[in-house]
Amino acid sequence: MAENKTPIKGNVNTQVQATKPAVSDAVPVPESKGFKIPPPAPNPPQPAYNAGSVQQATPETGTNISVNVPNDGIQTDTSPRDMAIGGGVLLVLLIGFFFAKNGYANMLVGKRVAPRSANAAGWWLFTLLSSLATGSVLGIVNQDKFFTPLYLGIFIGIALLSLVLMLITGRR
Repeated sequence: MAENKTPIKGNVNTQVQATKPAVSDAVPVPESKGFKIPPPAPNPPQPAYNAGSVQQATPETGTNISVNVPNDGIQTDTSPRDMAIGGGVLLVLLIGFFFAKNGYANMLVGKRVAPRSANAAGWWLFTLLSSLATGSVLGIVNQDKFFTPLYLGIFIGIALLSLVLMLITGRR
C-alpha cells in the first residue's frame, strides 16, 4: 500500500510527519457468509404520537416492532400517597355528612315527623352524600380507573336510590 505523508504543523520548533494510508475505491470487498450489517436506511418518518412507544422483538425475524401506547397525561397507576390524601379528604367529608344527617333529622322532628322516620331519612341523606363524595374523590384520585361507566353507574345509582328513599321516608 502506498502511503501519503502530510506534514502536521505543531508548535514553532517542531514538525511531525503523519502517515495516512491511501484509499482506493477499486479494492474489492470479500463476501462474508456470516453476519451482515444492513446498509443504513434513510431517516424513517417519525410517528405523530410517540409518547409511550414500546418495542418488542418478534421471535421469527428478530426485528423490532414499534407500538404506540397513547398516554394523554392521565396517570394510570395511583400512588399510595394519593390514595392516603383521598382517604383523608373522604374521612373529613364523612364526618361533616354525619353532622348534616343529625341536623336534617332534627329539622324533620321539628316539622312534626316521627323521630324514627326522621332518623331513617337522615341516614338516607348520609348515604346519598357519602356515595357522591366517594365517587368524586375516587374520580379525582384516579380518573383513568374510576371515571368509567361501571363505577359512575354504581355511585350515581346508589345516590338516586338514597334520594328517593330519603324523600319518601321524610314525609311520614
